[in-house]
Amino acid sequence: MKLDMYTYNNDQWDKPFDTSLDSDNTMVLLFGTAKQELIREPLKELQQFFAKSIFLGASTAGEIMQDELLEESLVVAVMQFKTTGIRKIEKEINSDSNAYNDGADLVKELLDDDLKAIFILSDGLHVNGSQLTQGIASVLPKDIVVTGGLAGDDDRFESTWVVAGKNACSDFVTAVGFYGDDIHMGHGSKGGWDTLGIERIVTRSKDNILYTLDSQPALEIYKRYLGEKAKELPSSGLLFPLQLKDTSEAEESKVRTILAVDEEEQSITFAGDIPEGSYVTLMKANFDRLIDGACKAAESIVLDSYKDEPILSIAISCVGRRLVLKQRVEEELEATLDVLPKETKQIGFYSYGEISPLTSGTCDLHNQTMTLTTIWESNASSS
Repeated sequence: MKLDMYTYNNDQWDKPFDTSLDSDNTMVLLFGTAKQELIREPLKELQQFFAKSIFLGASTAGEIMQDELLEESLVVAVMQFKTTGIRKIEKEINSDSNAYNDGADLVKELLDDDLKAIFILSDGLHVNGSQLTQGIASVLPKDIVVTGGLAGDDDRFESTWVVAGKNACSDFVTAVGFYGDDIHMGHGSKGGWDTLGIERIVTRSKDNILYTLDSQPALEIYKRYLGEKAKELPSSGLLFPLQLKDTSEAEESKVRTILAVDEEEQSITFAGDIPEGSYVTLMKANFDRLIDGACKAAESIVLDSYKDEPILSIAISCVGRRLVLKQRVEEELEATLDVLPKETKQIGFYSYGEISPLTSGTCDLHNQTMTLTTIWESNASSS
């Protein structure tokens, strides 16, 4: 694999493009501001210079390049694979779309005997990420790694985009499949939040809308814990996510982030499903533990087969973590690179949701985590 990185910031590229990387076996991965008018021209330039390549990308709540956080920019990784096959599928969504079926249909088109991994980027506002990943998991064997994330829009929650074809478009789900024995995709996902208050049972919910906890209005309980910060809902809810478990004794848990509140219904809408009968606990930020969580995400990646080839780390962290960490946000980016091989180049974004396998191997939606995907190709000496 040949790998190069580019940044478009302050109306200019940081360096000229290496157009020798353009090929049918090249993926151009890009993350940029949700303000499409700022990236329209640089995206046209990429289309011109990498005309043969597959494009994949998403809008962000902050762009990641190495250990730096950028805003209103475009960050790009160009990967030319030597022996690995790549194939992109995209699906437009609308008000009648079923995210479960969309996920299942998407990966069915990618299935093949030598499929090794899938990387997915989805619209961040109009797709139920939980149902999307459940649909994916219903089709794929667990040994096929699935990672990715939901596009972001800072903390505005107004409009997101992903790259469909080679253009920035809303209301799409996109995925790239990687094929062959030489491709390696590592993954790690960790949180780092402290629990706050007691564990409660979800007594009424529908999909990703939570109505009652312990038969009490969910929003009323949430406001009680938030105190003065309740006035800033829903944005302040990013600082107080929910830990979700299937049973009280379950070791495996997920985190869910608030998207909206309904004062009349006293309900809360989350970025992923909150099933009735599940157990939830409110969580709060702990700066050091969040940074340690990023470090542990990197430590959990299996690199046994890595041997000094070019390697890309795709860091997808939740917008809630960025809002909590503020000026310390780059510490979690530094923490990942401190653990990964010194040759690692890192790109990524702050998202509305992260997709990564659970410990069981099944892919699922996560919120408020640092999720890492590493990509490298064995037998990848330069030719």
